[in-house]
Amino acid sequence: MNLTLAETPLHGWHTAHGAKMAEFGGWSMPIQYGSIVDEHHATRRAVGLFDISHMGRLVFRGDAAGPFLDHLLTRPVSQLGVGRVRYALLTNAQGGTIDDVLVSRLEDREGSFFLMVVNAGNLQKVTAWIESNRSEYADKEGSPEFEDRTLQQAMLAVQGPQAGKVLAEVCDGDLAGMGYYTAQCTEIDAKEGIVSRTGYTGEDGWELVVPAAHAETLWKRLFQVAGQLGGTCVGLAARDTLRLEAAMPLYGHELDEDISPLQAGLGFAVQLEGNSFVGRDAMVQVAEQQDYQCRVGLVSSGRRAPREGYPVLVSGRRIGSVTSGTHSPTLGLPIAMAYVDREFSDVGTEVSIDMRGREERAEVVELPFYRREDT
Repeated sequence: MNLTLAETPLHGWHTAHGAKMAEFGGWSMPIQYGSIVDEHHATRRAVGLFDISHMGRLVFRGDAAGPFLDHLLTRPVSQLGVGRVRYALLTNAQGGTIDDVLVSRLEDREGSFFLMVVNAGNLQKVTAWIESNRSEYADKEGSPEFEDRTLQQAMLAVQGPQAGKVLAEVCDGDLAGMGYYTAQCTEIDAKEGIVSRTGYTGEDGWELVVPAAHAETLWKRLFQVAGQLGGTCVGLAARDTLRLEAAMPLYGHELDEDISPLQAGLGFAVQLEGNSFVGRDAMVQVAEQQDYQCRVGLVSSGRRAPREGYPVLVSGRRIGSVTSGTHSPTLGLPIAMAYVDREFSDVGTEVSIDMRGREERAEVVELPFYRREDT
């Protein structure tokens, strides 16, 4: 069956600059431009530019928007101050994860609104979930206004220790004064846009939302400045190694509709007390039983990188599975995240990983694997 892939506004630029393209979440995306390791190190040491236009962007307006989102999310957002960003999850009635999202409270000429950024592969599922709940909610509380803005916009990330210098060339406003997990509507390269101090790499940085028609012009300016500072454009392969070192979960690996946020170690993003949302009651039961598998970090003593699905063993007995693994460019070690039985989740626990029939010793370690020095 032929699958027509969506293309970001930068698709032509990526192909013209030799990017290896592949399907991701229904989109044709750059996987790498050259060396994955070089792109990884450029982000850690200088600055990396990422086209993340495949991420879904949903806008909610109206008096009912905040309460409606509170009804769907694992932590409330209706009382967020303008300019604040919150990480939360959408869960089903069984407490499994539909998606993990970022919600920003912003204000433009039309007034206050909420921006929800969702994972590309989940956009259709999330919008259907929102619509199914919106009709039921509207009968009781009034209807929130809801719009999918994904195709009208582009989204770019500027990440790394030199990210502020790059962004200062194109963005108005007090970037240095922006705290982590804050956002604002502002001019970006003389066009209206949104800038947030967020990211998915473990580095300081910003994410930008701009009109799709302006994306390539902006990208070229950012690329030129980044190159002068030792930075480069970065594909999804290095984005994955960066997020893995930072122990950030990836939907479809560490999260899915059968995994509770509590299993994933995301309790900080779940407010059970004094809060009501879809999936809360099921999650309370999970919290009380505490017999679930837990997400852990593993460092292997061998040379080969653990891969998704590899069994995790203790004395030959399977106690879990690897969900993501790589050879860490920063640490020079094989690392992995895995779900294991709770009794084997303590830091320092010795396990082994079945690497296609050969067992390699590994140890449960504290997450994240990498933390930048200024945090």
